[in-house]
Amino acid sequence: MKAMPVEKLVSEFIESLGTEKGFSANTCRGYRSDLDEFFQYLKQYRRPRSGKAAVLDRVDSITIRGYLGYLHQRNKKTTIARKLSTLRSFFQFLVRRGVRADNPAESILTPKQEKPIPAYLPVDEMFRLLDSIGTDRLLDVRNRAIFETLYSCGIRVSELVGLNTIDVDVGQGLIRVFGKGDKERLVPIGKNALVLIKAYRLKLEQQSGISEQTNGPLFLNKNKGRLTSRSVARILDQLVRACGLLTPVSPHTLRHTFATHLLDAGADLRAVQELLGHQSLATTQKYTHVSIDRLMEAYDRAHPRK
Repeated sequence: MKAMPVEKLVSEFIESLGTEKGFSANTCRGYRSDLDEFFQYLKQYRRPRSGKAAVLDRVDSITIRGYLGYLHQRNKKTTIARKLSTLRSFFQFLVRRGVRADNPAESILTPKQEKPIPAYLPVDEMFRLLDSIGTDRLLDVRNRAIFETLYSCGIRVSELVGLNTIDVDVGQGLIRVFGKGDKERLVPIGKNALVLIKAYRLKLEQQSGISEQTNGPLFLNKNKGRLTSRSVARILDQLVRACGLLTPVSPHTLRHTFATHLLDAGADLRAVQELLGHQSLATTQKYTHVSIDRLMEAYDRAHPRK
C-alpha cells in the first residue's frame, strides 16, 4: 500500500463525491462524519501500534464486522446500513487509487431493513392544522404560507427554505426547487399556497420595505434572513401543540401526507415520484399503504364471496 496519511485520503474521497458524483455539501459532510466515527473506533478499540498511514492496511472484513457490532448497540439498522455504505464507497475509492488491492466492506451484507409505514395526517387533521394558523400578524401569515406550501407541493423542508422569490411562477402555478444533489425540478403549487405567499410578501413589503420583486429568500426569519430547516420544525412543533393534535408532526410528515393524499385520491405512482423528486420508484411505493387499505375496504364491502 502506498503510504499516504488517512486525513489526505479522506479529504480526496470527500472531494470526489462532490466533483464526480455531484453530491451536495450536506451529503458530503455526512460521509465525512461517518468516516471520522469509523477511524475514532479504530483508534479507541483497535489500538494500532504503528502510525496512521498503516491503519488502512490492517482493516479487513473482521474489523468492519466488529465495527458494525459496535454500532448495533446504539444505532438503528438504517443508520448502520448508511455507515456501511460509506465504508464500501471509501474503500472502493482506495482500490481505484491503488492504495488497497481489495475492498474489505464489499462482501459484508447490508442489515435487513424494517419498512415502517410513514406517519401522515388524515385530511381533516391536515386541514385543522392549517386552519388553526392565524393571518393577522406578519409571522402568522408567513407560517400559514410556509405550511400551505409544504402540504401543497410535498417538497422537503430543505427545499422550502432554499426557495427564492424568483423560483415562484405565479402565472404557471409552479415553483422551482433544488433537491438532493442540487437537482432542479418544477413542482405544481396550489392556489391557496400562492394566495398566502402573495399576502405574506405584501405584508412584508408594507412593514419592512422588502419588495416581492426583490430576489432573495422567499420566506424570511424575524431578522429578515433566510429561515433554517430547524426553525421551520420548531415553528411547526409549536403550532401542532397549540392545535392539540395527538400525532407527532414534523415537516417531513407533511411531505408524507402530501404523497399519501395524492395516491389515496388515485394519482399515478410515477407522477407522485416525479413530484417528490425520488430517483427510485421503490422509494415512492412506501406511500401506497393507504390506497391498498382503501382497496381492501372496498373489496370487503362489495365482493359477494369475501
